[in-house]
Amino acid sequence: MYQSFTGNARRSRQVNLSGRNANPFGASAPATRPSAASAGTQNTLANAQQERLSRQRERDRLDAARNLQRIWRGCAAREGIKADFRRQWDELEGFHAEMFSSSGRGMTDSGAESTPSPFPSPAKGMLEMRLLPHFFDPVSEDDLRRLDLSTSKLLQSHREGSIDLRGARWQDTLWRLGRLSLRALGSDKISPVMVDRQLGLLAILVDTIPTQMAQISGLYYQTLASLINHDRKHTFLLPSRTSALLEAVLRPLQAPQPSAQLGYEGLTSCFLTTPNLQTRFTDFDLLLSTLNFHALCGALITVLEASKTGTQKDHIDQEGRLWLLAYFIHFQSLSTEAAKSSSTPDIDYVNVVSDLLRSLAEEISKRLDVEDFHMETRSDGQTASKGSTTHAPLPPFVREQLLSLVNQESVTRLLHYADTLADNGLASGSLDLGRKSRSRLLASYALTLLRIFPRKADEIRMWLYLGSVNVTSPSSTNVDTRLPTVKFFWQASRRTEVFRLISSDPLAAVSLLRPEVSPTTRREQQIAQSLDPDVRDQEWRIILIFFELYSFVLKVMDDEEFFSAKSMETGELLPRSSSWTKKSALPLGEVQDLTVFLKNLGFTLHWNASNLVGMNATPTTDDIRTYFNSERARGLDVPQKEESESKTPSTTVAGVTGMTVEYVKGIVTGLLRMIYERDSRRRFLPKDHWLMTGRFDMEAFIPAVVSEEENRHRIQEAEENDSEDDERLSDEDMPSSSGLVGTQRARRTQNLERLRKQQLKASRKKYLEAITPRLEILQNMPFFIPFATRVQIFRRFVYWDQHRRRGGFIDPDQWRMSIMGASRFAPMEERSPGQDIISRHHAKIRREELFDDAFEQFYSLGDSLKEPIQITFVDRFDTVEAGIDGGGVTKEFLTSVTNEAFSPSKGLDLFVENDQNLLFPNPAAVDERKDLLKQAGIAENSPEWNESVRDLLRRYEFLGRVIGKCLYEGILVDVGFAPHFLLKWALTGGSKAASRESSYRANLNDLRDLDEALYQGLLQLKNYPGNVEDFSLNFTITDTISTPRRTEDGHEAPSTRTITRDLRPNGSNIPVTNENRLFYISYVARHRLQVQPRAQTNAFLRGLGEIIQPEWLAMFNQSELQTLVGGDASEIDVDDLRRNTLYGGVYTIGDDNQEHPSVQLFWSVMRALSDLDRRKVLKFVTSTPRGPLLGFGQLNPRFSIRDAGADQERLPSTSTCVNLLKLPRYHSAQILQEKLLYAVNSGAGFDLS
Repeated sequence: MYQSFTGNARRSRQVNLSGRNANPFGASAPATRPSAASAGTQNTLANAQQERLSRQRERDRLDAARNLQRIWRGCAAREGIKADFRRQWDELEGFHAEMFSSSGRGMTDSGAESTPSPFPSPAKGMLEMRLLPHFFDPVSEDDLRRLDLSTSKLLQSHREGSIDLRGARWQDTLWRLGRLSLRALGSDKISPVMVDRQLGLLAILVDTIPTQMAQISGLYYQTLASLINHDRKHTFLLPSRTSALLEAVLRPLQAPQPSAQLGYEGLTSCFLTTPNLQTRFTDFDLLLSTLNFHALCGALITVLEASKTGTQKDHIDQEGRLWLLAYFIHFQSLSTEAAKSSSTPDIDYVNVVSDLLRSLAEEISKRLDVEDFHMETRSDGQTASKGSTTHAPLPPFVREQLLSLVNQESVTRLLHYADTLADNGLASGSLDLGRKSRSRLLASYALTLLRIFPRKADEIRMWLYLGSVNVTSPSSTNVDTRLPTVKFFWQASRRTEVFRLISSDPLAAVSLLRPEVSPTTRREQQIAQSLDPDVRDQEWRIILIFFELYSFVLKVMDDEEFFSAKSMETGELLPRSSSWTKKSALPLGEVQDLTVFLKNLGFTLHWNASNLVGMNATPTTDDIRTYFNSERARGLDVPQKEESESKTPSTTVAGVTGMTVEYVKGIVTGLLRMIYERDSRRRFLPKDHWLMTGRFDMEAFIPAVVSEEENRHRIQEAEENDSEDDERLSDEDMPSSSGLVGTQRARRTQNLERLRKQQLKASRKKYLEAITPRLEILQNMPFFIPFATRVQIFRRFVYWDQHRRRGGFIDPDQWRMSIMGASRFAPMEERSPGQDIISRHHAKIRREELFDDAFEQFYSLGDSLKEPIQITFVDRFDTVEAGIDGGGVTKEFLTSVTNEAFSPSKGLDLFVENDQNLLFPNPAAVDERKDLLKQAGIAENSPEWNESVRDLLRRYEFLGRVIGKCLYEGILVDVGFAPHFLLKWALTGGSKAASRESSYRANLNDLRDLDEALYQGLLQLKNYPGNVEDFSLNFTITDTISTPRRTEDGHEAPSTRTITRDLRPNGSNIPVTNENRLFYISYVARHRLQVQPRAQTNAFLRGLGEIIQPEWLAMFNQSELQTLVGGDASEIDVDDLRRNTLYGGVYTIGDDNQEHPSVQLFWSVMRALSDLDRRKVLKFVTSTPRGPLLGFGQLNPRFSIRDAGADQERLPSTSTCVNLLKLPRYHSAQILQEKLLYAVNSGAGFDLS
């Protein structure tokens, strides 16, 4: 028998009310018209469900009725009990409403007053006071009169001494009476005279029962704040009443401890969070000046700590925190004015302001620069703001106080209170890094200022950079005892536990940046246990503020200052006459320690990006529910919800808003690259110091990188398709002000689609970071990988791209055959596209008009210039030159175009040379073109004007494509670019970033490559010991434009004119001073290196990026890019060249595998030549004096030698298009050397055949 047998063998009835087929094996009914039987079943089911719902609604109705009756009975019972207590009190007092008429006893609403009588006995007074809490209702005017009458009698009895309120039996009664009084003061129906009496009562209660009143200090100060904000403040806040209110505010603060401290906490959380106290409370400044500063700071610290732990009784919202911060800053300024000196800020002040700023960082950043709202009425009766944002601007008083934090005096004075650190032995290495150390508080405060005031970030960095901390004075009196701020924070950073852990173990950065993730390994557990979370965050703040300052210092520090630093440990400090920038330089040994830390941290940030960024995914501000909001659908600005409701806060580094892992990654990568550039210009670090090959499997590295690039390209293509869809959606958007009926559904659909695209894009970014860690390293910190490996990766990228674009046919002839073959087998109407592709990649080029013909025929190709092209050279009579383009003519064409375009003597003036004959885009090219158009009488911004300017920029873009084509095909060109221009190539890596110089930042050292004289002048200005205002400089700059002008005799003569431009708004009225000269220098460098040549540079980089992915260029620095373009500048390796040489004609190597005697003579002569002569020979044959990066095996076409007859007097000749040397069969090495050098130095080539 089954264990489930119940004793009843009858099968239980199965009732199915769902309408679904209960037979799992039964087929679903076909979609045909239901039968009458099935229709009846459905109707029965529907009726049963409706009856069930009706019964449930009836039950709910009855339950609701019972609840209402119960609540009503309870309220009636309570009111009855209150009425009984009220009747007892009235019988005891003989109270009735008529007694408060104008002629009655006591006080009237108008304020007429008669002397109150005391309680006849303490017992009666006690009884009345105990009855009041049982029935008092602040909404009832009669109850307010009853309370006022009792209060009057109690005060009179206290004055006469008939009742001793300090007795133990009065403690609880008085506490209850105090709560009633606070409730009464919060009532809108209380009269002004009653207010005076209740304030007097509260004063007595605070003195009598200070401990009990301290427990309700929050309610106490909240009530006082409501009095100040009362609608009838003009009646309440008379001068006499204001003084009474001031006394009421101060009384709890004068009580014995710990009651006074509780009073300060209530004042902080419930009174100083009230808006506009400075205008509504006339004695507000007097109140602030009376407060105890340290007690207020202690209360603020306690309240803020309680809010962090969630134990705070009175929650302070964001608006209240804003006013609290503003009042506290104002309080500090009043204290400073009272001291009549620029007193040093207290450590508690820095701690409080820093904590408040961190908690308000996001709120302040949203509202700081928002313009005032101007509400306008819409046509549909709704109101909407004219601004583009829904965030309300900060109140003027709050904004004024916040901005007072960001000025030079405030920031510099902040550093003074750290001077006592000198007494702690900073120079000896015993810097205090405890939980409350001043260095940590300073770092937290400064870092928060940088994040909240991004528009003033550079000024804040400069003020901090100009600040200093006093150190222990050495014996010599002519040595400066001030320690620059950047060195102060460096000394603090290098002694942190975070710095030590990451310097020794790169993987420690994961645990230190992701503290919320549970440790999985023993090492992670050790790291988690070794650092307190608060200490860890504070140490990160010290390190991050040092990164900010040192990045700023490197931008204004020249190389001589960088390499002249002295170490503090040696006891050798710089003399007072040294420049402040020079004093801020770190010793080179310490810079090496810094790079070790940066390398380990940067490697982890990029290699483990998927683990780190995943925790910082910040949701979009617009929740999906807002897309279904009818107000938003009509284009209205709807108020946003509280921050806690509208979005989840993202995890930050060091607990500072905005300090995400992405921020840390950016600043670490930027700082690391700046130090690497210094080392590239002038090596000071050990060989292979930058390499981190031990972290990779180098044997599988190149294939893995190529695979990652394929994945990246696939995802990037999907993003580009989505971008096109987004543009289409934005174009189809309806006007937000149309308010058309019936458009809400379409808007919601579009908004949902945008939200989906945003989420998809974010997920793709995370996925890309997870699957391309090697690419992340190569694009951001390529110096971790050897240069030769990166060159191989670059060539593999090009090969993969060629294979993808050409359908697997990489050889030009095979590609053309595949195109023609596909066209041949296609239908007749589809054959023309294939032929069109071939014809578009073929061009006739006149040697006299080489660049113009190339531009005219190949510009329209765009990125299709990557495909093989065919060139036919013709003379001025359109006669075709003999020869077949098997690749060599294309090389000749590309090298000839670059020679003509980049040569200043050709008259194109697209590029100019610096003092080292290195090229960069002509900064004045656009201005000169506009000046020529003005001379021609063409109206500015007319179609003809704009087309002429665009034509100039298209030529720059085409030149970028030509250089990209040379890199793509592995063709070396003899062109040298200025380092600052090449740096823009390297720092423009990123998706669609080639159209702007997004990552390049101009600095003083780059200016040296552009204009040596200007660089030296700015250097003298920076280090000038006197007052720079003597030079009468302002924030303007003069650009010189040189254009030819026609003279009276009809000839053209060069003419120059100048244009004065502002470096910043209203710059002509801003003088250059000692304080802002660094800004002036940076603005000048930015104008010369970025602003003036922006259009030309962007056009060139746009063209270059169409052929070579910007991410590929990001793998190299400026010197490496020059090597990539023009070849290796090292000594010519004759043996490598010999191994990779092809022979033709008589010189072809036969079965004996022996070289021809003339060929052997040639190689013996090449070995005997100097490296300079070898380079001349190489340029004679290949048109470039440098060899390929990976050896001559990469030369395309290969170096070749063919016999040119037996005439001993004939000179060698070349065909540079195919790298071919035509060498006669000389009999002696002497003759060969003489003829070879003669031909090389004479510049002869193809003509001497």
